Amino acid sequence: MRKVGVLLCAAAAIAIVSNGTPAQARPQYNKAFKETYGKKVGDEKVNCGVCHGEGGKNKKVVSDYAKEFAEALGGKNVKDDAKIVEALNAAAKKEYEPGKTYGALLEKGELPPPAK
Repeated sequence: MRKVGVLLCAAAAIAIVSNGTPAQARPQYNKAFKETYGKKVGDEKVNCGVCHGEGGKNKKVVSDYAKEFAEALGGKNVKDDAKIVEALNAAAKKEYEPGKTYGALLEKGELPPPAK
């Protein structure tokens, strides 16, 4: 009976571990954002929450800014620093409200609106 309990616990642990989605950190994006806008918005404010919901805790929810950045980036997990900066610049030109660009917001030292 004890062996059955141990096997069930082991099977449950394996199912939980294998069913979870792997973390897909993109530190190169955070680094580029910090290098580009960190001094303006404050380095301490630059974290995963710039693009992801719940202050960066919910990676499945992304802000409109993140969507613009991803579209400009054109691929997943891009490592080329020049392409990342180019995508940041392209996203900065996009409007988050009529007549208001992300770039103007960042120049004022404010972060883009958070994910909803």
